Parts: sequence; C-alpha cells; structure tokens
Amino acid sequence: MEQDRKREDEWFLSNERELLEKARVEREKREKERAAKTAEADRKRLREQHFMHCPKCGHEMREESLEGVTIDRCSFCEGIFFDAGELDQVLLKREDDRRGFFRKLVKI
Repeated sequence: MEQDRKREDEWFLSNERELLEKARVEREKREKERAAKTAEADRKRLREQHFMHCPKCGHEMREESLEGVTIDRCSFCEGIFFDAGELDQVLLKREDDRRGFFRKLVKI
C-alpha cells in the first residue's frame, strides 16, 4: 500500500513537471511572438516619424531630380543628402559633368 502511494506521488510529481515545462515553453513562445510584434511596430512607427525628415534639423525634405540623379534636400536648412548609390552615380560621371552637377546642386 505504501509502495503504491509512493508510485502515485512520483507519477503526479513527474506529470506536474511535464505540465510546468510545457507551460513554460508555451509562455516563452508567446513572449517571443509579442516581442517580435512590438519590435516590428516600433520600427514602423520610427520609420513613419523620420521618413523624409532632415537628420540635421528635423524639417521635411523634398526630392529633387538633377541630371538623372535624385537627391533629398531639406526645405529649411538646405542640407543635401544622397541615398545609397546616388553619390556613386555622380562620381562615375565625366569630370566636366561632375563639376556642372555640383554647381547646379549648390545653385551657383
């Protein structure tokens, strides 16, 4: 009788361990999913707040096309910013074309 009780206690103990482990794994999975959703929402919110805003002064920027190259110019401080690959397009031009491009860029 005592041995049966002992086996029953062991079974309940091992069963509780399994249930607790399953619950822990499920909780961690839910926390990871929630963290991923929160991180994605934060990235989206930050992108919306900063997209096409000047990194120097925070005012809105506008795109301008100049000799086939699109540049971003701040509407307040007149800062000029190039996206990835745009400066390479300018530097690959012939020297005379580059000089003319930069003169137009700074409006000389």
